[in-house]
Amino acid sequence: MPPRFQLNLYRHFRDFLKPYAISWRYGVWLQKISKLWQCICIGGIGLFLWTCAPGTQSDQNNASVTTYIDTPFEQEYHEPYPVGQDDKTNEVRSIAVDRQGVVWIATGSGIFSKKADQHEWTSMLPPTEQGPSFSVAIDAQSTVWVGAWNGLYRYKNHIFDQVAGLEAPIAAVTAAQEGVYALGPQGAWLINEKGTQKKNYTLPHAIRNALSDNQGGLWVATDVGLYHVTDQATTLFQKTDELLSASAKGIAFDSTHNLWVAGLGGVTVLQQEKPKQVIQPAQGMPSVFATCVERAPNGSMWVGTETGVVRYRPDGSHSLRFSRRWLLDDHVNDIAFDAEGNAWVATTKGVSAIKRRPMTLAQKQDYFYDVLMKRHIRSPWIAGQCRLPIPGDVTTWESDDDDNDGEYTANYLAMECFRYAATKSPDAKAKAKKAFDFLKLLQEVTGTDGFFARTIVPATWTRVDDGNRTFTPRERADELVKEPRFKAVEIRWRKSADGKWLWKGDTSSDELCGHMMGYYVYYELVADEAEKVVIRKHVARIVDHLIANDFSLTDIDEKHTRWGVWSPNRLNRDPDWAPDRNQNSMELLAFLKLAYYVTGKPIYEQHYRRLIDKEGYLDNMAKIDQQNPAWFIYFDVMLAAYIYPILVRCEKDPEIRSFYESHMDKWLAQRKADKNPLINFLYCYSRDKKVELVPSIDFLVDTPLDLINWTVDHTKREDVSIVRTPVLDELQVNELPPASIRTVVRWDKNPWAAVNGQPDIEREPVFWLLPYWMGRYLGMIEDKK
Repeated sequence: MPPRFQLNLYRHFRDFLKPYAISWRYGVWLQKISKLWQCICIGGIGLFLWTCAPGTQSDQNNASVTTYIDTPFEQEYHEPYPVGQDDKTNEVRSIAVDRQGVVWIATGSGIFSKKADQHEWTSMLPPTEQGPSFSVAIDAQSTVWVGAWNGLYRYKNHIFDQVAGLEAPIAAVTAAQEGVYALGPQGAWLINEKGTQKKNYTLPHAIRNALSDNQGGLWVATDVGLYHVTDQATTLFQKTDELLSASAKGIAFDSTHNLWVAGLGGVTVLQQEKPKQVIQPAQGMPSVFATCVERAPNGSMWVGTETGVVRYRPDGSHSLRFSRRWLLDDHVNDIAFDAEGNAWVATTKGVSAIKRRPMTLAQKQDYFYDVLMKRHIRSPWIAGQCRLPIPGDVTTWESDDDDNDGEYTANYLAMECFRYAATKSPDAKAKAKKAFDFLKLLQEVTGTDGFFARTIVPATWTRVDDGNRTFTPRERADELVKEPRFKAVEIRWRKSADGKWLWKGDTSSDELCGHMMGYYVYYELVADEAEKVVIRKHVARIVDHLIANDFSLTDIDEKHTRWGVWSPNRLNRDPDWAPDRNQNSMELLAFLKLAYYVTGKPIYEQHYRRLIDKEGYLDNMAKIDQQNPAWFIYFDVMLAAYIYPILVRCEKDPEIRSFYESHMDKWLAQRKADKNPLINFLYCYSRDKKVELVPSIDFLVDTPLDLINWTVDHTKREDVSIVRTPVLDELQVNELPPASIRTVVRWDKNPWAAVNGQPDIEREPVFWLLPYWMGRYLGMIEDKK
């Protein structure tokens, strides 16, 4: 996990903790110091202080860490700055930031700058002089130097002038104590108070970068090797035991004066002109095409590649930033830093600023909640995604329907319930009721005995996803051969009896699992006695519908929906339903158990016990972890997560409850690698334990603020492998991507997916808010306020 604070965090608190070292016996002090790095990783000194408290115990999975004190961490975010309308103008080749925060760029079509408080770029030369530019540098006197197609330019005292005495073009410019060096295919020059001096260096024509050695010499990266030149000698580094390859693109010193050389093959780190280490995909490089390298003010080394930028910290950890969420384009040409430590990244499609600001989890909650209320709640109180008519642009947006609006609003309902339970906020209680009323309306709007819709939209809408259609006999035959359980649903949308709504049918099992989780949490944490009466009737109505229809969701066409089947006649005796036998058995037991728990009516317990005793539904459930790999989908992981709390907390029979607890324990052990805070906190809520806090907090800290569903394609990366696990029929990566480089999360989607996302939608932030408020309710996240 990437650290969130610098080494001085440790030094700052080391003295604070020294007095405790004497009194802590049995080596506890040393154990606690070893915990420091884990605490830094999840971004809060508060967790560090708790972990180092006397008397805590430790195991290999950080189980001792049960409380996180919410303190500020550095929240990164991306600001895009495209330059122009054409590819050449947006092709930013070099970048620098002056003392006033003005950003200077050399692009394929000229020289541009942008003031700190502006978003637009200003062309710095007349159109007759603008043209391909290659390098920009700023010297100690804040003079800006730019190498261009027609020579070297200097910007000083608000005047741009062209330096005489050089031969164009100028490919690389770098500042030194002795002046400014300008290099190009025609030679090298030193410009200082003595004028322009031609240097007699032995260099090739293909100059890519230059760097002063701070001793009167110059390092030069070229297509045919790395050169070190002085007035007296030239040294060439070209052999494979000196560099990864002779193609050198970028050079920079780290904080210990090692020289990092970026180029084809990766990065070679030279210590006193000898190779010290190499950095390639095995060390986290997303591509062997390293294009540039720069040291950040905090000592981290940022390496640009053709597949994003990777940052190497002094402690040896690294992190990647790529995809449109972080960069206008993954092909990085140059990197610069401003006085605040913000990174300005030159890409082939413009400039990306990767900025940071201190933020607590509570402040992050405020931010996400504000976005949720502004763009992601639609009438009558549905929590869901919104559509972006201009992909990636949230200044204009439209409400959008989704097959799983019911499930996702149930997640939102649960979030408001935990928010109310943690804070007793009247606002949370009122909004929880609105969400419940919507879920209840999904049943009422169908006009049936208990069947409920996937979602609803106002009858005035002219655009819906997955609209009504017809199937020809040929299409029906084709689909039936591909999927024997295929149901040709031609009328998915129907108008409600009152004419106000269009409702969508063919409701699936995931919807019911999500609903039931929301109903249970609302019943337990929020509802007063009058509201509990309503919940009882509503849950009973749905479960009575299942019982009356052979434990199946039966649509208005009097046929079961494609996925809404829990019948033992199907699950136990129809071979086509074998893939769903184990998971769906677990689900139906939860539905019946909840109905019995809230109503006390024996009929539900009787069916529940018959399914266990006569139909083997517990035996079916016990085999979930033995499921054939051809049948495993990640969706089922979250469906189980939704209903475990019902099974574990509502079951009063000690033997059956013990089975559920053991089943959930084993399930969590299998899912630890997902580092899923919702899974972790649902487990803690169900089992009355406090575990897996470190990965949960790490996710909450690392999640970006950007909710646009940018496409993230990990197949472009060379530092990971493409595999077929955990889901056999999906392309996945062998290392779980951290939250910062995933597409926007929806918990029922596979977090290991290799490719995901579409930028014409913005996701609702409930995926973050629900586990946050669960952590608050459980006392595992403590707000300092």
